[in-house]
Amino acid sequence: MDCQHVLDCGLAGASDADLCKYASAHGRVIVSKDGDFLYLASQLRASFQLVWVRIGNCRKAALLVAFESAWPKVEASLQAGDRVVEIR
Repeated sequence: MDCQHVLDCGLAGASDADLCKYASAHGRVIVSKDGDFLYLASQLRASFQLVWVRIGNCRKAALLVAFESAWPKVEASLQAGDRVVEIR
């Protein structure tokens, strides 16, 4: 699975709604701590998936460890079609 940062796809200044449209159009999953994306993903017409990061402020190393341990479940949930998957 590959990833793209908003800077890499020219969307650094895009609104949350535009990021959601991009994710939908390009088959991308949004990974964010921002609760606004949870609201947008919960809308009936939403057609993108969200990995909602619910880990508090931490160092990059701790964040990577959390992702590594949670990733098998996250990936399975996304493949099953879950619209929102939380990492805690």
